[in-house]
Amino acid sequence: MSISLLAALPLLLQATPAAVARYEAAASDWRTIPDDEILVMRLAGGRTVVVRLAAAYAPAHVANIRALAAARWWDGESVYRVQENWVAQWGDASEKKPLPAHVPAQVAPEFEIARFAPAVSMTRSGPHAAVSGITADGWPVAGDGRGRGWLTHCYGMVGVARDADPRSGSGAELFTPIGQSARRLDRNYAVVGRVIAGMAHLSALPRSDAPMGVYAEAAQRTPIVSVRLASDLPPAERPRFAYRAADNPRFEAAVRRRENPPPPMIGTGGADVCEVPLEVRRLD
Repeated sequence: MSISLLAALPLLLQATPAAVARYEAAASDWRTIPDDEILVMRLAGGRTVVVRLAAAYAPAHVANIRALAAARWWDGESVYRVQENWVAQWGDASEKKPLPAHVPAQVAPEFEIARFAPAVSMTRSGPHAAVSGITADGWPVAGDGRGRGWLTHCYGMVGVARDADPRSGSGAELFTPIGQSARRLDRNYAVVGRVIAGMAHLSALPRSDAPMGVYAEAAQRTPIVSVRLASDLPPAERPRFAYRAADNPRFEAAVRRRENPPPPMIGTGGADVCEVPLEVRRLD
């Protein structure tokens, strides 16, 4: 693409006011995220990562995460794995730190959700699922076409690391895809949330050349200062966010625009569910 065309692209993509109204969010489309569904992770160097918890889709794992945050379990731990084009992972690097007595070490798998019920379905699904779409409350989902569904491992989603035993993911060790989507993990690892602020503090960390991207030396790790639910912070310190709901024609119009962008962009009549922007805005 020529420099002149690149410079002109923003103007070429501008839509008329009538067109904008069809796919831009209305004030009523924004829904506040509850304080107990916002996890605030403070890293060394004044960096903050905020996670929206998928409490309705992985309730047992989220219950553990809330309990671990209340117990200050992550304080003093680290981001200890950063693998190029794969994931950043945090928790206890030794994987030997005991959990609080009231936090179960084994959790029944929550790899699937109750059913595939998106507010907006993608026109075409990719190789990882028969169907896919976005739920009314703003989560990317896929399904087998027979009613079963699951949250997808898109960039920025938060999954639960585990051992070979499907019950071994307690929620103490968490990861997020930082490069390509990690869709081959769908239905194999529980998804418990999505990073909604500060993703660059994880995706921009130095990659490790050691096996699986686990830092070979402790000094390479990024220390975790604290992890708290927003509901456990003083009211003046609580970050407040709203997500864009998908249960309206404006969101569907935005998805169709993503699948068929206006000229001079060339569309293919479809898009992967991980390519749909899931908008979040800060309220304070």
